[in-house]
Amino acid sequence: MKQIEELLGMQSGGFKDALIDIGVSLIVAILLLVVGFWLARVLSKTIERVLKARKTDEGLITFLRSMTSIGIRIMVIISAATQLGVEMTSFVALLGAAGLAIGMAFSGTLSNLAGGVMILFFKPFKVGDYVDVGGIEGEVREIQIFNSILTTVDNKIIIMPNGPVANGTIINYTMAEKRRVDWTFGIAYGDNLKKAKDLLQSFIEEDSRILKEPDAFIGLGELADSSVNIVVRGWVKTEDYWPVFFDMNERVYTEFDREGLNIPFPQLDVNLIKNDG
Repeated sequence: MKQIEELLGMQSGGFKDALIDIGVSLIVAILLLVVGFWLARVLSKTIERVLKARKTDEGLITFLRSMTSIGIRIMVIISAATQLGVEMTSFVALLGAAGLAIGMAFSGTLSNLAGGVMILFFKPFKVGDYVDVGGIEGEVREIQIFNSILTTVDNKIIIMPNGPVANGTIINYTMAEKRRVDWTFGIAYGDNLKKAKDLLQSFIEEDSRILKEPDAFIGLGELADSSVNIVVRGWVKTEDYWPVFFDMNERVYTEFDREGLNIPFPQLDVNLIKNDG
């Protein structure tokens, strides 16, 4: 020990005191990190619980929870570094230079942060909405600082960066209270068109999920190659869209045949000509 003190130019016992100081600082820094990270987790959960109690938008809750956790962790790391003797002026200058370099390297990440803020501010969708974003469909599960998380109908988890999401085309299927359901039903040439339209009108009137206002529409849409196509349009509550769509298809398939109406399919007639020569 004395040889080390002489080598470092310390007085007697100085090396031991230095070790004790370093050890104490290290222990305090570790405690700061442990307690600070625990506090970040507790506060973020507390904020989430309070905002949920006030029925705040779910997307804003996840955003603030993530922002709070990251902000506290950064402050804790800075405090721990200060405890270890890192000069704040030097640390801030180093952090600024590192931030500039990181910002240039991760400019896309910053755009994702801005995109997250835009999504929460303009609210093109919220947690629970079913959306189509850039050709990807799913239910919005979370809106985080940098990403939005969707769940597909077959339970795949899609993580999408907020920058492209905010700047791209978004189709929100559940934002409006009601939607229009469109069908096209084909009957064979020669079938009774009026009978088919009357049947479809009765199906619509008997289904209480199809709204009376706006009025449903039934009309001849197209004289196709193999069928006479009837266009049907009705308005429903958004949550009833798919049940009504599938139920109407099933009812048409089962009851048209019972009423003598044929649902055609493409056919090809081949005529063979016998050449006696």
